[in-house]
Amino acid sequence: MYVGRFLVVAPGLAGYRVSSRSFPNRKAVERDGAVTVLPTAEAEPTDNPYVSYNCVQEVDATTAVIGNGSHVDPIAEKLGLGYPARDALALSLLALDFEKDDYDTPRIAAVVGAESAFIGTVRRDALLIQEVDEPTLVATYEADSPEPFPFDSEPADAAGIARALYEHEYEHAVCAAGVTVDSDGVELAIENGE
Repeated sequence: MYVGRFLVVAPGLAGYRVSSRSFPNRKAVERDGAVTVLPTAEAEPTDNPYVSYNCVQEVDATTAVIGNGSHVDPIAEKLGLGYPARDALALSLLALDFEKDDYDTPRIAAVVGAESAFIGTVRRDALLIQEVDEPTLVATYEADSPEPFPFDSEPADAAGIARALYEHEYEHAVCAAGVTVDSDGVELAIENGE
C-alpha cells in the first residue's frame, strides 16, 4: 500500500519516512540539530516547494518537532517562544494549511518530549491535533487521521526507529529519520537505504 509520507510518534520517540513516486531521488541529511530532506545529485532540477525541507527540528534538549514540510520550522519557533505543543501545532498547521499541489496533500507533524507527544494533521476538510501515549501514525494518503502503529519490536534508539520506518512494508521508501527524547536529551538518526 502507498501512504505517501508518514510519521510515527509516542512519548520519547518519533520517526518520519519519505515515500514518493514523483520525487524518489532524495536523501535525509543530519545537521545542526535538524534533519533535512534534499534532492540527491541524480535528481532532476525542480522548483517544487515541497521537495526540500527540514523534517526534524530539535527545539531544545527536551523537545523535537517532526513533519513533512516547511511547517516544521514555525512549529519549532513557537515552541521556543513558550507556546504549548498543542497550540504550536494548531497555529502553524492552520496558517500554512494543506499543500496546494494536485493532491491537496495534508501537512502532518508531531511534537515529541520524553513524557509527552502530540500529533497533528491539516487536510482539506479538517485540522486534527491530539495527545498520544502509544506509537501513533499519520500519513499524507490513506491514513490521514491518527491511528495506532504497532512496531514489530519497539526500537531502542533513533537509528532503530529510522531503520524500522524505512523498512516498513509501505511502498516507495526514499529516506527516513528517527528521534528519541529522554533525560540525556534528543538523539537524531537518518536512514537513506544505503
